[in-house]
Amino acid sequence: MEELTVLNKANLSNVDFLEGTVILVDKPKDWTSFDVVNKIRGTLKYNLKIKKIKVGHSGTLDPMATGLLLLCTGKYTKNLHLLQDRDKTYTGSMTLGATTPSYDAESEIEETFLTDHIKKEELSEIAKQFLGEIQQVPPMFSAIKVNGQPLYKLARRGESIELEPRNIRIDKFEVKVGEWPRLEFEVDCSKGTYIRSLAHDYGRALNSGAYLDALRRTKIGEYSIEDAWNLDDLIKAIKERYNAS
Repeated sequence: MEELTVLNKANLSNVDFLEGTVILVDKPKDWTSFDVVNKIRGTLKYNLKIKKIKVGHSGTLDPMATGLLLLCTGKYTKNLHLLQDRDKTYTGSMTLGATTPSYDAESEIEETFLTDHIKKEELSEIAKQFLGEIQQVPPMFSAIKVNGQPLYKLARRGESIELEPRNIRIDKFEVKVGEWPRLEFEVDCSKGTYIRSLAHDYGRALNSGAYLDALRRTKIGEYSIEDAWNLDDLIKAIKERYNAS
């Protein structure tokens, strides 16, 4: 893939958004990935005084999650599928002793489990079982489409279907005890990995349950959260560029 221009403070005044650029955004909590795309698209349309501009993202983050979202504008949107193939890094936490239908804190607890039998010294050993090429079943609450319908819509109606496992790769899965029964973790993984499913399956491997309660994406390939824009700062910078010209 050709080297892509990444929007930063140094080149903000020279970037042609229609020709294309990559924008690294730190997605706020409770925003959907589409919310971020919509906000930036609307800001660009208004300030460039145009009716249409392409803006897309290279990989969805759940509303509960924060962190790195890669966006492309203009002609660069043709490269989105290539950016989706990059490996990713996440940090976050999970709560032991319970499960939820969505595998995270976005839905109510449906089952509770004992945690007294879990030895803290075995947490890392159990995590090693998930390293390498493994098969993972996606959560029902996901955007995967079956017969044209997103799974989460079926799940919200109380419907459930048997999902086929998918091949994924986990290169790093480190866990440590936070405020028990919460565990903090860091994961390096391939595209297509659901961290919610990883937390759920890890809980089962501990003969208990677990659900994801916080998630942050910190890397996508060579792109890092350290170089990402705060969304409010980005919107302000775009407005200042065009109001000053």
